[in-house]
Amino acid sequence: MHSPVHIGDVVCAIIERQGSFLIAQRPKGKSLACKWEFPGGKVECGESALDALHRELREELGIAVMVSGALTPVFHMYPDFSLRLLPFLCTISAGEPVLHEHRAIAWITLEMIGGYDFPEADLPVLDEYRQRLYATACKGVFPSG
Repeated sequence: MHSPVHIGDVVCAIIERQGSFLIAQRPKGKSLACKWEFPGGKVECGESALDALHRELREELGIAVMVSGALTPVFHMYPDFSLRLLPFLCTISAGEPVLHEHRAIAWITLEMIGGYDFPEADLPVLDEYRQRLYATACKGVFPSG
């Protein structure tokens, strides 16, 4: 029995805009094909996580982002590989998303998540993001009527 190959650190961006966030559908022919994910990619040797995030978003979507925070890294083991996912909260600072590698993109809210099939490694990120948004809402950030 061989152990799965560890592909290293993978960055992903939760890009927020007006109460929604951006997800992208993986292309056919790649691992986890057609699943929806937060855009991002592998951290290259000698590259910082933030440098990788900016490079991947420029290459994949043609955008620049401003990072506002980070969520908890997630280690996940799939049957054939493992990774450490490094999620960052962002907003677009330049450009509009253009499909360079993905099949599709969508701006969704947390209430819409059930309609999309995410890779297993993204699920703890979605849970933490949901808890973070609800905690913010409960602190009275939203004006009451």
